[in-house]
Amino acid sequence: MLANFTAFYFTSHRDTNRMDTVLIMKAIILGLVEGLTEFLPISSTGHLILVGSLLDFNDEKGKLFEIVIQTGAIAAVMWEYRKKIVSTVAGLGRDPVANRFFLNLLTAFLPLAILGLLFGKAIKAVLFAPVPVASAFIVGGFLILWIERRAMHQVRPPRISSIDQLSGKDALALGLMQALALIPGTSRSGATIMGGLVWGLSRRAAAEFSFFLAMPTLIAASLYELVKNRQLLSVADVPLFVVGFAASFVSAFICVRWLLRYISTHDFQVFAWYRIVFGLLILMTHHYNWVDWSH
Repeated sequence: MLANFTAFYFTSHRDTNRMDTVLIMKAIILGLVEGLTEFLPISSTGHLILVGSLLDFNDEKGKLFEIVIQTGAIAAVMWEYRKKIVSTVAGLGRDPVANRFFLNLLTAFLPLAILGLLFGKAIKAVLFAPVPVASAFIVGGFLILWIERRAMHQVRPPRISSIDQLSGKDALALGLMQALALIPGTSRSGATIMGGLVWGLSRRAAAEFSFFLAMPTLIAASLYELVKNRQLLSVADVPLFVVGFAASFVSAFICVRWLLRYISTHDFQVFAWYRIVFGLLILMTHHYNWVDWSH
């Protein structure tokens, strides 16, 4: 009897450790995916839906985990731009540049916030699935190619080369473009950056404003989802969340620095082709039932 109990204990303990290891690996993978895709024009939400389906980690707890790792990516970009953030906060009320920048972020944040509250639940119910996401990947890829080809034939320099030059009208236009990201697979950063190029921003200004706009947007979305799903929070999940947060923070920090260097000498067409190929791959695997995207 003692031998049977001992065998049961060690078998259960070994199975628990194996399960913990699997969950940690899933946390690391999803954290890396979030950090590497959040600020690139390839849709972090789309990638998380697809990878979450592959890893079978897209239940209610998995959705809550995605919110946590999203804060890791935001923390990374806030750390990268900490000097600008501190100078803006310190200058509020007395520095015209700080005041205008703060109001521009607030103005650009509102369209997505309002439309998200009005239509977010319906969009999640219908479009948060691999096939609609893959379709959005492809459409977005062709739009990026069109915008880049259009930019190649323009001889005039960008109208706005620095985020401090933005007016309230510019901020509102960029906010409306960001709102397109309510469609999963569109890419929040992609919509803002590419929309910024059409609106007359330089590549760096468009990318940097998308970084700053991500801060209030994703912080507000994360807080809203955490409060709404607080009953799913558990102390037992803290190690999993910490690992995912750390993976997201590190990968996002590296990605932001790389992207700024990359766009100084390159355009965004490589991301367009990536979106198109990746989207077609998802549609093909779904059509031939090579991968079960239904769970």
